[in-house]
Amino acid sequence: MRCSGYSNINNANYFVHFIASIMGLLLSKIWSLFGNEEHKLVLVGLDNAGKTTILYQLLMSEAVHTSPTIGSNVEEVKWKNFHFIMWDLGGQESLRSAWSTYYTNTEFIILVIDSTDRERLSITKEELYRLLAHEELSRAALLVYANKQDVQGALTPTEISHHLNLTCIKKHKWQIQACCALTGEGLYQGLEWIGSTIKSK
Repeated sequence: MRCSGYSNINNANYFVHFIASIMGLLLSKIWSLFGNEEHKLVLVGLDNAGKTTILYQLLMSEAVHTSPTIGSNVEEVKWKNFHFIMWDLGGQESLRSAWSTYYTNTEFIILVIDSTDRERLSITKEELYRLLAHEELSRAALLVYANKQDVQGALTPTEISHHLNLTCIKKHKWQIQACCALTGEGLYQGLEWIGSTIKSK
């Protein structure tokens, strides 16, 4: 009887271990599926802001030579457990009217600003509020990269936020992040905010 009881205990322990293993595999699978879910991001901003440099810095972790974007570039960027589809849209005046054709299913708008380009901040502001008013971006969150912080005399994120009236944005989550596209400094802090925003949904 003692041996039989011992066997029953072993069987029970084995069963519990088996169930725990199955649950672990299922949770891992679910997490894997969640982690591989695609999230669409669009990079916008005026020409020469550094959008393409940022895209390939995030993709390759190095600065690459770029030329003005005619139309768009699109790349898959995998970071931690996130899978981003990033669209880099040309920022020349003649191309901005086409931005809206890329808005469908966009979760995050990344606005890249040349922090040394004081003269065109008013144009950036106009474009920002035009896109925020677009119906297809009503649920999109906004990340502002204040680029070229390595250049002497660059506006600070606080100054840029003031010029763009970012505190008046109430219907969209937003964040402004100082960065340098050439070195990658600050870029991943921006992705951290995006990741936290995704997890909070």
